[in-house]
Amino acid sequence: MRKKKSIPFAEHLLKLYRSGLSREVQQVSVQKEDDDMPSIEMRVQHVLDIVKRKHDKSRMLFFVMYDIENDKVRRQVVKYLLRKGCMRIQKSIFIADVEHKVFSEIKDSLMEVQECYENDDSILVVPISTDYLQAMKIIGKNIDIDIILKNKSTIFI
Repeated sequence: MRKKKSIPFAEHLLKLYRSGLSREVQQVSVQKEDDDMPSIEMRVQHVLDIVKRKHDKSRMLFFVMYDIENDKVRRQVVKYLLRKGCMRIQKSIFIADVEHKVFSEIKDSLMEVQECYENDDSILVVPISTDYLQAMKIIGKNIDIDIILKNKSTIFI
């Protein structure tokens, strides 16, 4: 059996575009995008694990946030980010703690995706520090964050 040739992510999306992907939002039956999303408790625990780690200068901590109209493109971006080690923390927000090289690959690939077809989409790649992550506030979901943190004096609003 022949090994399938790996192509860059942006080139893959360009092929989708050339095969009929248009600016119009695709109205196809899609699998719920949050089917693969971990529970809120697991997502919070993942963020807290990052906060507890010793700072490693060879790694980059960042959020990827997007507003992508096209279902096909959005699904491909989700799959790509998951393959690259990002964790989905909300439907259109991922967090990653990866090596600088992987950060650059993700940033460059998403930039190419944005440029490969006509769209009004936006993709944000936002580096953050663990200090900012430690200052996070969780609003709207009843999570016993004190138990996870083992800190009785912390108040999250």
